[in-house]
Amino acid sequence: MKVFIFLANGFEEIEAIAPIDILRRAELDVVTVSISASKTVEGAHGVKVEADQLFTETTFGENDYYILPGGYDGMLNLSAHEGVNELLKKQHAAGKKLAAICASPSVLGKLGILQGKEAICYPGFEENLTGATISESSVVEDGNVITGKGPGVAIQFALKIVETLKGKEIADQVANGLMFN
Repeated sequence: MKVFIFLANGFEEIEAIAPIDILRRAELDVVTVSISASKTVEGAHGVKVEADQLFTETTFGENDYYILPGGYDGMLNLSAHEGVNELLKKQHAAGKKLAAICASPSVLGKLGILQGKEAICYPGFEENLTGATISESSVVEDGNVITGKGPGVAIQFALKIVETLKGKEIADQVANGLMFN
């Protein structure tokens, strides 16, 4: 299984970097994917990140996990990318794992993926979570989808993903190593 984190210009840096770091600490195979024409992707606050590969050169498998960091412009760029949208729809139809944080649960909502699910997003984006019940929690897991509220819960969001993939014991070990508890 590979965990793909999609990077779009304008992504919220902490919402991408914290999950990359934490998932790799949990010894998961994490691949960062630029959805632009360049491997260098610029975050919302000017931090430039070199993605592992371009979307156009990525081979996606059947047991993958897809993660969408937030950031307003990042979310708009993810939402406008037809290839990402098609992958997300196929992933959801197959009942496979998806996660989005901050503004990016909007991408899932606009695709109908959150219909009938409990979800959370950055305040002000709730209307884009079509068919979802808006949660009061910071991080929500409902079926195959995990959503997170925003930058301040990026570590909690990433640890929830670790828990779903490797179990609570491994998630707790990673959290302890981070001094998160």
